[in-house]
Formats: sequence, structure tokens, C-alpha cells
Amino acid sequence: MSLLLVDDPAIRALNREWRNVDRPTDVLSWALPPGPPGSFPDTEDVLGDVVISLDTARRQAAARGWTLEEETALLLVHGLLHLLGHEDETEAGAERMRLIERRVLGRPLEKASRTVED
Repeated sequence: MSLLLVDDPAIRALNREWRNVDRPTDVLSWALPPGPPGSFPDTEDVLGDVVISLDTARRQAAARGWTLEEETALLLVHGLLHLLGHEDETEAGAERMRLIERRVLGRPLEKASRTVED
């Protein structure tokens, strides 16, 4: 897995390109298909990529009363769960993800009901 920490303009460009959503977001993830055995780099065991906007993470952490490190850890776990096949588009899927996040980190990443603005 690779992790990329970016600012809002960078994640907005990725969100626009890959999801057709023209706004920044907190975390994006892409699963990578396994490469052929013996390929370089050996992608057989690589899950994918996680991109986190530190600008958005900083705002969300402040709004939630958490540290940037806590918010970033939550976003990383959230992105990894997506790479492992979990979804949060349905209420049942979102609840399963919150339960796993709570087990891993001691608290869930609640999906914000609104975008946290500057």
C-alpha cells in the first residue's frame, strides 16, 4: 500500500478526475489489481493507494476536538477498509465500517453530515 499526504487542491483534482466530484474530500483510496507473478514491483500483495488531504483532516480534527494525528489515523484506517472491500454507501456498510474503526482505534470515523469548511 502506498500513502500520499496532500493538500486540498491536489485531492480536489484527484476527486474530480476519478470520481467526477469537483470538491476536496478527506480521503480517497484505490485498490490495485494483482500484477502477474514475478512482476516488478511485485504487486501481488499490494492493496492499493490511500490519499489523505491534510488540509481537510486539519479542519475536521479541529471541528471534532481531536488532534491532527488522531484524524489522520482514522482516515488511514477508513481508506484501508475501502481497499479491503468495505463500503459506506449504505447504512449497513457504514455501520460495519464504524464498528471496525472503533475496534481498531477506539472510536469510529463518523461520516460528516456536512462538509467541514474553513
